[in-house]
Amino acid sequence: MAQTSGTTLSRTWSTPTGRAFLLLRTAFTVAPILFGLDKFLNWMVDWPIYLAPWINDIVPGSAADAMKIVGVVEIAAGLLVAVAPRIGGYVVALWLAGIIVNLLTIPDFYDIALRDFGLLIGALALAQLAEGAHREGGSS
Repeated sequence: MAQTSGTTLSRTWSTPTGRAFLLLRTAFTVAPILFGLDKFLNWMVDWPIYLAPWINDIVPGSAADAMKIVGVVEIAAGLLVAVAPRIGGYVVALWLAGIIVNLLTIPDFYDIALRDFGLLIGALALAQLAEGAHREGGSS
């Protein structure tokens, strides 16, 4: 995730801002990849229940099929954060906005939508920190 220079990595770790950037970059790389993979396994949760009926009506196939497409997008978003967090942070934030819209149209999932709003704010913070790291010549 970081440039190959040990100096660059140690410089990034040496400040609270740099540590926050690395923490968010790691979290927004790992979490989307793991959740994306789980869309194929349904090991953590039965993901199709989180698909709003109106979305299920417009996507081809079943809700399970739709969740596999979601999984591919999430894996791609996590990989994008790993290699280009300045772009990936915004992509993840946009993806989370779509998830929030979906969840707000399903009764009883408002708490999850609120949680995802917090994640959206974190993804935007990552993109901003990545921009700062890039300007300072750090890894992003």
